[in-house]
Amino acid sequence: MERPDWIGLLARSRPDHLAALMAELGELPGHVWLRPPETGSVMVRGRAGGTGAPFNLGEVTATRCALRLPDGTEGHAFVQGRDQDHARHAALVDAVMQGDRAAQARASVLEPLARDEATRRETTARKAEATRVEFETMVRGEDT
Repeated sequence: MERPDWIGLLARSRPDHLAALMAELGELPGHVWLRPPETGSVMVRGRAGGTGAPFNLGEVTATRCALRLPDGTEGHAFVQGRDQDHARHAALVDAVMQGDRAAQARASVLEPLARDEATRRETTARKAEATRVEFETMVRGEDT
C-alpha cells in the first residue's frame, strides 16, 4: 500500500472505528502542529456520465491538518466533514506509517480499515444489485 492509498483509506474511514484502532498502537509520539485542524469547504467537481466535460457539482465541508513528530516526520490529513479528531487521527497514522512503526500501524490500523471498507462496499453493491430491473425490448422488423 502506497502513501496516497493509506491517506485515502484513512480519510474514508469511520471516525469512531479509526479512533478505536488507534488505541491498539499504544503510546503515540507527541507532535507539533504545522497546521492545526481547520474546517472549511471545498468545491466538488463532476463529469456527466463520468467522461463528459467537468462541472461544479457543489461544496462539501472538509477538515484538514498537518503535524510534525519529534523525529521530523510530517503527517497530513484531509477528511470530509467537521470532525477534527478524525483529521488528527488520520494525520498521526500517516506520520507513523512513514517511520519504524509502519508494520505495526499497517497491521493494527490500516488492514482492519481496509477490511471494513471492503465489507461496506460489498454490502452497498449487494443492495444495489437487489434493485436492478431488467428490461426486455422487442425489435420491430423494419428497424433491423
